[in-house]
Amino acid sequence: MMTPNRILGPSKGGARITVARPSQSGFTLIELMVAVVLGLLIMAALSTIFVNISRTNNEMAKTNAQIENGRFAMQILQDDIVHAGYWGGYVPQFDDMTATVAPTDAPTDTPLPTPVSDLCRAFASWNAAYQSNLIAIPVQSYDDTPAGCAAVVTNKKANTDVLVVRHVETCLPGAANCEADTAGKLYFQPSFCELEIAGGQRYKFDNTTGFTTLGTGLHQRNCVGSGSPQALPIASGAFAAKRKFISNIYYVRDYALTVGDGIPTLMLSQFDAAGGVLSHQPAVPLIEGIEGFMVEFGIDSIGDAGTVVDYTQAATWADPLNRVTLLNRGDGAPDGAFVRCTTAVPCTATQLANVVAVKLYVLARNKESTSSHADVKTYALGATTLGPFTGDQAKYKRHVFSTTVRLTNISGRRETP
Repeated sequence: MMTPNRILGPSKGGARITVARPSQSGFTLIELMVAVVLGLLIMAALSTIFVNISRTNNEMAKTNAQIENGRFAMQILQDDIVHAGYWGGYVPQFDDMTATVAPTDAPTDTPLPTPVSDLCRAFASWNAAYQSNLIAIPVQSYDDTPAGCAAVVTNKKANTDVLVVRHVETCLPGAANCEADTAGKLYFQPSFCELEIAGGQRYKFDNTTGFTTLGTGLHQRNCVGSGSPQALPIASGAFAAKRKFISNIYYVRDYALTVGDGIPTLMLSQFDAAGGVLSHQPAVPLIEGIEGFMVEFGIDSIGDAGTVVDYTQAATWADPLNRVTLLNRGDGAPDGAFVRCTTAVPCTATQLANVVAVKLYVLARNKESTSSHADVKTYALGATTLGPFTGDQAKYKRHVFSTTVRLTNISGRRETP
């Protein structure tokens, strides 16, 4: 508010001149208090909005990480399983639909790497029967740490499975994006030479020589012999390609980096050379936040004619001339319910040899808890149910991922027109 203030100025002609000058005053105390209160209300509203947005963004980041980890785990497992049973063109005799004699390599429970035998034994102790069974059984699963693998499968989380996948590398050593041929690593070489096959040399595992020879060397179809099938080595012909042997063990550990950190993690143990020894190496972390892992097998137990498969006998065709329907072999499709291998009811050699599909279940959870969240749900991983969770474990958000992977290398060769 401005009020005039009169000031006497110098006189002019004997009369004084008065000049009006405005006066000034500030806000009143009440006005200041109202302004401060309004400012505080605005700041409180903005702070609340900021906190809510930050909390929402944090929860979205945790959820995105959970989904990404779950999908990544499924992708890694699926990409490996789809190659199971690939042996560089080699087909086990019992699974060869063109064979006319009873196979000699049908898998047996001894010395099959089952939950009661040494799955993680070093290469130096592999005998012919063990090698044959490893080829015949490209996937296996357990609900507990496999015998002989205590140094490999450590701190396994309870109520989760162990999965083993075997095959050879899909690329040749030294090719683009493929590991170079390395002395001391284990390689597999099949024979396509009829003379070698007739002489009992269908394949070999070796870690002693270079890429082209692989020990005495097995050959392609253009091999040239000198008389009887036992007249080896072959006089000439191109060597068969060798490929690196792959054996991967997947399981869930109950911590990520530090024992007790409480972050379940998908782990991987690979068969490789270390210190001059070929064996499964200590597992390394793959993906954090994987809390549940279950495996079920689809088994090809019934053939085209509805008969039970029997790989101990020669393949029998309903019409030997046209060879359309096999009477005692599978058709490449899983029959009946999928099966989970457990310690109480382990899968038999016959079941494992006839696995043509793998069903995977992965339970992913946030690595960090949410104080306001209460997870009271149950999660079905096949025939197994996890949850509801209590206490601090109920503060984590979870999601189940599942998929079914066809073993193309096994099921494909059993299909008939």
